[in-house]
Amino acid sequence: MQTLKVDLGERSYPIYIGEGLLDQPELLAPHIAGRQVAIVSNETVAPLYLERLSKTLGAYKVLPVVLPDGEAYKNWETLQLIFDALLTARHDRRTTVIALGGGVIGDMAGFAAACYQRGVDFIQVPTTLLSQVDSSVGGKTGINHPLGKNMVGAFYQPNAVLIDTASLRSLPPRELSAGLAEVIKYGLICDEPFLGWLEDNVDALRNLDSVALTEAIRRSCAAKAAVVGADERESGVRATLNLGHTFGHAIETQMGYGVWLHGEAVAVGTVMALEMSSRLGWISQQDRDRGIRLLQRAGLPVVPPEGMTPAEFMQHMSVDKKVLDGRLRLVLLSKLGEAVVTDDYPQQILQDTLAADYPAIVAQL
Repeated sequence: MQTLKVDLGERSYPIYIGEGLLDQPELLAPHIAGRQVAIVSNETVAPLYLERLSKTLGAYKVLPVVLPDGEAYKNWETLQLIFDALLTARHDRRTTVIALGGGVIGDMAGFAAACYQRGVDFIQVPTTLLSQVDSSVGGKTGINHPLGKNMVGAFYQPNAVLIDTASLRSLPPRELSAGLAEVIKYGLICDEPFLGWLEDNVDALRNLDSVALTEAIRRSCAAKAAVVGADERESGVRATLNLGHTFGHAIETQMGYGVWLHGEAVAVGTVMALEMSSRLGWISQQDRDRGIRLLQRAGLPVVPPEGMTPAEFMQHMSVDKKVLDGRLRLVLLSKLGEAVVTDDYPQQILQDTLAADYPAIVAQL
């Protein structure tokens, strides 16, 4: 097992990474204050791991809360099911909410913990690669709104993050690839050597090689922990973690939540960020192509949805959380391994990026 730390002073917490951690109560016990525990999961993950985690937590009174599965259910109505369960079981302020699942479960369970009786303890047990390397770390919680993704929520840090890498064996290949989009992001924004490591190991990752997966998760979590420790509430450097997300969230909103997986939309958004960075002259076309090829090898889409127009992109991007004073800030690359957040770009370059012929770009790789 490896342990990392998210350094937030008195609110610091550990990230445990290893195989078989779901069976180790001694890792969770120090982070549970009361006798009541609510495990929030979904209809897909619960049959796989809920009984096992409940057994591990046998010293506590465990309340299972099983939600419908999918991004389409990341809304007020589903969130209310968590509150209904907690109140019906008379959970008090010393309860601990445990998120067992992917990013949707983590975001909703965390938001519920932030709100229930004005805040109760919270533990992340992510079971997808995307949630293990990204959404479970850093305290972003929330739900979607019909007009924008993740527009309602709170910063609320967990007490601990427990990553059992064995859970990835039950992950469908499409979901694994979606997680690799976020892993590749770290190489692009802050760790160019990691990008080279991923090029050498992407096939091993897709084949669920345990050594490669553990290393990819460790390096991704270490990168995110460092950024969150420096900028918890995204007033500066943390925004660079959103490479590809502004374009990607527009795709998710336009297509309908859940039609495209989050990582798939982020992959295409990353291609668009690479293209815009190239058009600005900040990176070369060779660098752009290097990023696109790696995303392709990870099994990800690299072309925007057919028929989605620049006007539709702009409609959704205009309500992005990075809009300040009416100006849209974008995360772009000044070079491979170095990201910037900027609103200082010609609008025509953005329009040209949205209108680019991505199938032709990909065809020449």
